[in-house]
Amino acid sequence: MYTVKQIKALIEQHADDESYIRELLKDDTRKSVQKLMDKWNKEREKQQELHAAWKQMLQFETKAKAQGYTYIAGIDEAGRGPLAGPVVAAAVILKEDTVLLGLNDSKQLSEKKRMTYYELIQKEALDIGIGIVDAATIDEINIYEASRLAMVRAVKQLTHTPDYLLIDAMTLPLPTQQENIIKGDAKSASIAAGACIAKVTRDQMMEEYGRQYPEYQFEKHKGYGTKEHLAAIQTHGATPIHRLSFAPVKSVIS
Repeated sequence: MYTVKQIKALIEQHADDESYIRELLKDDTRKSVQKLMDKWNKEREKQQELHAAWKQMLQFETKAKAQGYTYIAGIDEAGRGPLAGPVVAAAVILKEDTVLLGLNDSKQLSEKKRMTYYELIQKEALDIGIGIVDAATIDEINIYEASRLAMVRAVKQLTHTPDYLLIDAMTLPLPTQQENIIKGDAKSASIAAGACIAKVTRDQMMEEYGRQYPEYQFEKHKGYGTKEHLAAIQTHGATPIHRLSFAPVKSVIS
């Protein structure tokens, strides 16, 4: 009979082979072994749920492919709400066999998990395009139009010309066939990937701005209107990356 330690190692080695695991443990009544069996069952159920959720996240991509489209790009932006910094958009075309279990709305992910997915998407995506619109342009054309411009720029940065666009709650002035999806980053794998790339890219930019303007601590609040950020504007004034058309900045500097 195998020791509990040996059984644990065998379970880890053959975790995906259900018939092997059940045969291995079927007549072993030791409590410690039964606990290992329960743990394996729970992990298996969790993996099944994650795979089912991923399949659901691919529903829009699957439908578009069934209609004959090949290069399906998911597009989202980050940075509409902050008082400083750019708005950043990303367009992502996933490979046919990409699996990113657990990827969802980037705002619901921890910073550590976002970075993990960011690195995975960089490796697994067929193509990624980034679009950036600075604070001065946001002041000139408004944040809605700036977000749309960032998305258009992201699409144009793609090496592969997309023939179908999945967009988070936006329609773009492009001739490409497109579908806008409310809360798309929680419903479409490609949009979720775009949201993750956009968010991490913008956060990295704000960290760099934090080094350029240390008194504002952009690396902490990423330009959002925190109490500390507003106090810094009151004390030091606005920087070149502040959005002067946004009411909180306008009221403080006036």
